[in-house]
Amino acid sequence: MSEPTLKRDIGFTLLTLYGLGTILGAGIYVLIGEVARSAGTAAPSAFLISALMAGFTAFSYAELAARLPRSAGEAAYVAEGFRWPAAATAVGWAVIVTGVVSAATMTRGFVGYLDLFVSVPPPLVICVLVGAVACLAAWGISESLLLAGIVTIVEVAGLVLVCVVAGSSLSELPQRWTDLLPSADIASVLGVLSGSFVAFYAFIGFEDMVNVAEEVREPRTTLPRAIVTALIVSTILYVFIAVIAVLSMPTDALAGSAAPLALIVESRGVSPRLIGLISLFAVLNGALVQMIMASRVLYGLADQGLSWRIFARINARTRTPLYATAVVAACVLVFALGFSLDRLARFTSFIALIVFSMVNASLWRLKRDRSDRAVFSVPMAVPVLGFLLCAGMICYQTVTWLSAVTE
Repeated sequence: MSEPTLKRDIGFTLLTLYGLGTILGAGIYVLIGEVARSAGTAAPSAFLISALMAGFTAFSYAELAARLPRSAGEAAYVAEGFRWPAAATAVGWAVIVTGVVSAATMTRGFVGYLDLFVSVPPPLVICVLVGAVACLAAWGISESLLLAGIVTIVEVAGLVLVCVVAGSSLSELPQRWTDLLPSADIASVLGVLSGSFVAFYAFIGFEDMVNVAEEVREPRTTLPRAIVTALIVSTILYVFIAVIAVLSMPTDALAGSAAPLALIVESRGVSPRLIGLISLFAVLNGALVQMIMASRVLYGLADQGLSWRIFARINARTRTPLYATAVVAACVLVFALGFSLDRLARFTSFIALIVFSMVNASLWRLKRDRSDRAVFSVPMAVPVLGFLLCAGMICYQTVTWLSAVTE
């Protein structure tokens, strides 16, 4: 009797909603205040810089997904590009860490919005939430992604609600548009760069899509289209919401709120409970998607012989990797209980930038050494610029951290 395998049941629409749900989840509902803390009224510029950095890498992912549609995609890309199993294994584990810490970040964000309704000890909320999300992730890929897709539509509706309620603040744009750009002084520029590093976390999610490649129908064409679509839609929404946020609220108020979008609608005389409820689902959705991604990468590593074989076992009934899902959930719980939101987001961004650098370098080597073209192909400049931008942000953040430690 043959071993059960993953089920190919994901089409373009469901895959796009899956990626968009991850990108939107914690990014705008939780982190807009953290970005404003660093960048001030130039927060929209921080999101644009992050979108540029993420864009080059997203297009690199799109071509690699067309070339190598496999679970644990990043590990497969590095293995193919560098022919170095140890590097591929390290990248795979780094992606798992990113997914785990990202899910923990969203779990912490859930606590902030839940306070709008009821005061519950954060450790209890985190434990119950992680357990519930783990059960959803183990349920089945089509069921999990259908639920994630529905919640993503609700997320977008919540952002539209914020735009409608606070949209009158856009009337100030002709007079205040210069406030949305960094000023010439070095402190402002560094603040925007710091904010863009946090905002970069908001775009993490497009890479999750490649790690369900073995559950996607016609992945060589579906994956690239879905990745590009999700990135474009999320960028438009992020910048628009960031503009409205800084025009409608003082940045110190945004930075001091655990539920910044709810604060915006409340300032316009609207009860924050509706946006708070939507935000709860948005953050829950993001945690679900990240947990699914991390478990699939762990499965993919085991299936490629780069991790313990037990994680490659697929449950015959759910057609999901239950052992991998359980381990990922346990790690999410540890991180969510032990670290703050800002630290989790910055750590996730740092690890993701390292992975993205390796992925861009892998595509550059593949395009240099092979003459064949993928179904979806980008110019050589895309992975080169993607690598340089990611490496530059890694260096900047490293210097910043070292300076803070030595002070």
